[in-house]
Amino acid sequence: MANNHLTGIGSESKELATWYFTFAAILFGAQLLFGLVAAIQYVMPGFLFEVLDFSVARMLHINALVVWMVFAMFGAVYWLLPDETGIETVGIKIGKLLFWVFAAAIVVVVLVYLFIQVGSADEMSIWFIHEGREYIEAPRWADLGIVVVALGFVANLFLTGMKGKQTGIVTVLMADMIAFAGLYLCGMFFTDNISMDQYWWWWVIHLWVEATWEVYVGALAAYGLITMLGAHRKVVEMWLWIEVTMLFGSGILGMGHHYFWIGTPEYWWEIGALFSALEPLPLVAMFIHVLYDWGKTQGEQDAQGLEVSVIRNKPAFTWFVLNAFGNFLGAGIWGFFHTLPQVNLYTHGTQFTSAHGHLAFFGAYATILIGMMYIAIQGTNGIKVMNHTRSSIWSVSLLTGGMMGMTVALTVAGYVQVLVSRAQMGATWAGYFDGQSGMWFAQAMDWRLLMGVVMFLGFALLAKDFLTTGKNPVHQR
Repeated sequence: MANNHLTGIGSESKELATWYFTFAAILFGAQLLFGLVAAIQYVMPGFLFEVLDFSVARMLHINALVVWMVFAMFGAVYWLLPDETGIETVGIKIGKLLFWVFAAAIVVVVLVYLFIQVGSADEMSIWFIHEGREYIEAPRWADLGIVVVALGFVANLFLTGMKGKQTGIVTVLMADMIAFAGLYLCGMFFTDNISMDQYWWWWVIHLWVEATWEVYVGALAAYGLITMLGAHRKVVEMWLWIEVTMLFGSGILGMGHHYFWIGTPEYWWEIGALFSALEPLPLVAMFIHVLYDWGKTQGEQDAQGLEVSVIRNKPAFTWFVLNAFGNFLGAGIWGFFHTLPQVNLYTHGTQFTSAHGHLAFFGAYATILIGMMYIAIQGTNGIKVMNHTRSSIWSVSLLTGGMMGMTVALTVAGYVQVLVSRAQMGATWAGYFDGQSGMWFAQAMDWRLLMGVVMFLGFALLAKDFLTTGKNPVHQR
């Protein structure tokens, strides 16, 4: 983002957005790096033993995933807020201060994970090392810090939304942020009963991620389609409200496919499996509707004689399209085919879950956030129409191809575990180790590692494209 063309209303908010996006991109690279380390350790268990053990590499991989997406989401809102409200973000100076607080806290937490790693499993460990809950392992002090930063962000959003022009996109974001802040609190208290503790943990992992984040994505998709294609606001906001209705309805019921495994009645299986699969449908419908309307404008011109149907940001548009169908595949198809009760009895806790998780996070969230980064790069560099470069084409191809290859490899590994560990060996410890040592499982892990390398190369090219866009005339016309 070498050439800063940000001026006028919202320039400070958009500048803050670029800070969030830059830090998010760094954490994205860290997530892929630690994922590669963990993938190597699956193939070579002695790799970095007692230096960076698998449990720590995996923890860093997963937590970097969550945090870089939160950074990018905050950045995306700070970018779109002036465009939607027509005013500078209220409390922008506090927003900038909170960014540095958030970034510094993340750096400290990562250093603790790397160099201290484990503690004595007492209150001191929970406060200063990590809390031990998967995905939300941040130590208690950082947990509270994240809440403070999030509340500051929510306050800025609400104050700006109430003062400026109120669009459907901003209204949805304001409602979503209440749930975003509230649901995170469900993972902050501790109970002695592990079933109860897991119950509240699932409220964070499923409803925080699969409900509030999905609504977030819907709002970003609506804004992006208006920005890149000139989509009709009434169309995208109609589908956005349908998305809100389905996610806050089906999202809560869809969480039930987790419940059986923590001791709740069996009927939650069927309810959860059905409603969990409905979540991505409105987003796909929004894209299809907008693309249909856009297709009908081919050849038309506006008052300045410019073609109406020009895609104003081709790299971003590519990532947004991938989001629509990646969300449907990862969250919908891969999620649905292993959450049906009769199937989940065998697949729960196998690499099927990992296959679904990887594709769902990438397809539902990473894609659209990368697209928003390209929109920010276009605005920062003052580019009217942004084209693909060789780097952008190769990066999207390698990242997407690597993810699909990894998903297939993990699906094969999960199939082996189901066949050997569960069906043949009856879910015994002996069956677990037999499944892990099978030829297909070992080969699948080799392929998963190879696809991880492909993704990391794709990220390197993406970073190169981000850094050189302002200097590259191919991107503009």
